[in-house]
Amino acid sequence: MHDMDDDELLAALEISVEERKTGAFTPVQERVIAGFEDIVRFVREHGRRPSHGEDRDIFERLYAVRLDRLRDQGEFHDLLAPLDEFGLLSGGMDADQAPEPEGDEALLAELEIDEHADDITTLKHVKPHAEINAAEEVARRTPCADFDEFEPMFERVRAELDRGVRRTRRFQRDAEIKRGEFFILGGQLAYVAEIGEEFRTEQDRRNAKLRVIFDNRTESHGLLRSFQRALYKDDAGRRITEPEAGPLFDADNDDDPHELPSGDESGTIYVLRSRSSDTGIASKRAVLHKIGVTGNDVEKRISNAEMDPTFLMAGVEVVATYRLYHINRSKLENLIHRFFSAARLDIELKDRFENPVRPQEWFLVPLPVIDEVVHRIEDRTIVDFEYDLASASLKRIREER
Repeated sequence: MHDMDDDELLAALEISVEERKTGAFTPVQERVIAGFEDIVRFVREHGRRPSHGEDRDIFERLYAVRLDRLRDQGEFHDLLAPLDEFGLLSGGMDADQAPEPEGDEALLAELEIDEHADDITTLKHVKPHAEINAAEEVARRTPCADFDEFEPMFERVRAELDRGVRRTRRFQRDAEIKRGEFFILGGQLAYVAEIGEEFRTEQDRRNAKLRVIFDNRTESHGLLRSFQRALYKDDAGRRITEPEAGPLFDADNDDDPHELPSGDESGTIYVLRSRSSDTGIASKRAVLHKIGVTGNDVEKRISNAEMDPTFLMAGVEVVATYRLYHINRSKLENLIHRFFSAARLDIELKDRFENPVRPQEWFLVPLPVIDEVVHRIEDRTIVDFEYDLASASLKRIREER
């Protein structure tokens, strides 16, 4: 028996070979075939057709968009029929799944994919899969367990929008986002509650993790740049301005602690959070705040915090500021400190000369409560409330008092 060559061996095994002739297809057809083969390979590996949706892998979403386009482009059906082992072009493999064109149109724009047929498989500047997952993360919203702490802030912002005290502005591309700011995204109020440690992207752009609270009692933990893009792409996305400047207080009775201090001065209430590594301070960081009033620039005020026992001999970060007009700064500061006196931090430190110091401006009070107090001072309702240490919230004073 003579040795068989390859063709004879294949014939004996009844295996036919169909060669794809070089040059048989145009460049456009070659790209369409290659793109469809990617889809078929996905179906073979996963046992289903690719699906739309933000919870899907970005390439699966791409294949889903590509398949929808190919189904609409009948001129390619005969070309692809020999490859369509799952009947995908005729609606096979879970054909009841409905596409989500808006989200995937945005996906195509992000990947710079042209909608035209001759570019259906052309990707420009596509990043590695792991990098896309990190850089293009779209945060899922989850129930906000501590929403009750934020609800009064949302109610106040709505009221201030109704009164014209706050306004909305179209969000600009890559505009700055700061902690404590309010936005409108997808028709919902959104509050930036936390901004994590910053890092730089490969394009040397600022990025960070965010905690964003929404007024439907949900929250998200996405990336700053993802939140920026979502606001910019939302035709109704808006930034909510800070309250318009104006005279905030005009009562004039220094003796009654429940009366509001007036004056001709301007200044800023600032709220700071310590960066101290001391375990006794760091363990309380989330609710430990310094509340002060200054007529100077806040950044200058805190520039030497590490050397100043007033700032617990450590660096600080500014977590909230409130601009004041027509107010006596020292009297306002005294009023706030008296209001929170039951929650004052009891600690003794030594300054750089080893002298004992007991800081007086640090309070164990959640930030949303401080925000509520400032605005209740503004609208004069503060006289009806007191700080309840047990619940860490404001409590209405009984009528008989």
